[in-house]
Amino acid sequence: MELTKNVFFNTDKLVENSKVKISYTGKLFQDASQEVSIHYGFGLNWDGVNDIQMEKTDLGFQAEIDLIEGETFNFCFKNEQNIWDNNDGANYIFPLEKVQHELLVLDDEPVALGSVRRLRKSYLWSKKVRLAIYKIITYFPKIISGNYYKKKPSNT
Repeated sequence: MELTKNVFFNTDKLVENSKVKISYTGKLFQDASQEVSIHYGFGLNWDGVNDIQMEKTDLGFQAEIDLIEGETFNFCFKNEQNIWDNNDGANYIFPLEKVQHELLVLDDEPVALGSVRRLRKSYLWSKKVRLAIYKIITYFPKIISGNYYKKKPSNT
């Protein structure tokens, strides 16, 4: 996903409380910097400020970052000579999406909050319907054709 020129993420959207891999191919990479670190924070006040050394690859500098709660993910880049790439003074700022709380996974079974009983009822009804369809498909043709006889136990 390319959200801005020379900055790429490994995901379609940035979601709080998740990990994201960021790749940078901007001016510090193009100027052959040997070391680049990402300076980042969250929200308007840059909460949780941190610096991480990025790994240099053929595809640019890369780092994996834990996104915490906040409205935005803010960052800029710095090389070993203390030269900054801060998007021409505007910093790189991207919105964070909230975690969806409607669906939780409990015991490897998805359960929507507030609807456990409804899910259980619908699951039981679907089982009953499937069983009824199976019985109709299996026994109805035998009844119509007259080939449905109970087997008598053999006395041997």
